[in-house]
Amino acid sequence: MTDTIKPIQKILFGCPGTGKSYKIREIAEKQLNISFDSDTKILKNTVKTVFHPEYTYGDFMGKLLPLTQGTNVIYKFYPGHFLKVLGMAYRGLIEGNNEHYLLVIDELNRGNAAAIFGTVFQLLDRESDHWSSYEVDIYEMELVGLLNAMGYKPDVKTDGSIKIDENGTENPFDKFCKELEIDLKNQSNNNGLRVLELLKQNKISIPNNLSIIATINTSDESIYYLDSAFKRRWNWQYIPIDVNESEYLLSIKGKEVILSIPNEFDSDTEEYIFEKLNWIKLINDINYIIKINSKTIRRIEDKQIGVWFIKPDEQGEIPLEQVKYKLMFYLWNSVFDRDKKPLEEIISKAVKKEIKLITYDDFVQYTEVFLMYLYD
Repeated sequence: MTDTIKPIQKILFGCPGTGKSYKIREIAEKQLNISFDSDTKILKNTVKTVFHPEYTYGDFMGKLLPLTQGTNVIYKFYPGHFLKVLGMAYRGLIEGNNEHYLLVIDELNRGNAAAIFGTVFQLLDRESDHWSSYEVDIYEMELVGLLNAMGYKPDVKTDGSIKIDENGTENPFDKFCKELEIDLKNQSNNNGLRVLELLKQNKISIPNNLSIIATINTSDESIYYLDSAFKRRWNWQYIPIDVNESEYLLSIKGKEVILSIPNEFDSDTEEYIFEKLNWIKLINDINYIIKINSKTIRRIEDKQIGVWFIKPDEQGEIPLEQVKYKLMFYLWNSVFDRDKKPLEEIISKAVKKEIKLITYDDFVQYTEVFLMYLYD
């Protein structure tokens, strides 16, 4: 199966709420044959991480941390997210299981990607056989972490030698490699032999059964710059705002997604009469307002909104409270942050009198009026 699957090295980008995370699952299932457990909501053979300003190379590759055992303190090397998935992929090739593996990096540009990847950056170039064009050396500590991630039980002795625990018997690393090499040759497992040769030389390379998919949110202001050398090593896919309505409804079990807004008060029943707004139409209406005000909005494409900006509940309804304190605040603070006049004009037309908006509180109290006016 792995021989017929082309690994993916891609960055998904687009506005907030366009369903980038959902797209990753779709790619994993349809293109990489990675199954999704609907009960646990977990993709098989997948390691996920999120970059942030405090995320480091140590989090990505691995780091040495103190561990208390009784009254003693020892140091243990914990493999990072990349080393974990690399170990899983290497073990898959050695076992010849024909499965594919995936590293997912959310918010790639919220961390210093160049510093986080470090020497792994060199591995992002791939050849026609889908292995990395180059190999990079790793420290002995990282080798031990990689062997751990592969499911073996390495132990570093006081003399610095590495031994592998197999069924209670400790074998020196070179003996372990020789025995494994014989098995792999008997199976004509060339990919497994390639992995073994890398391990013997304290080197790593991204194999042909490992994909990396990352996401970036282009509207974020507090982000790190991705240089051209880094960007060219990835394929890029834009996730558009205009969602396929049938796919969106299918993803939420076929229910029409609505936002209920109290439209008028019925004095007979002393209850509000609610207007049910189609969420997809409402978002399209909001995006239209954003686009026609492009002269006063910086980075217009980044400021539009996807239907997943707020997720519906199990009944297919969007909570009005979230609209007030998430969507309306986003419009106030991020989209129309430089010029509130477009918002004032809309609300003034809706209530048929001149309105001045000084604070967010002034704006949010007109939520229902604002949305109903756009929707109509």
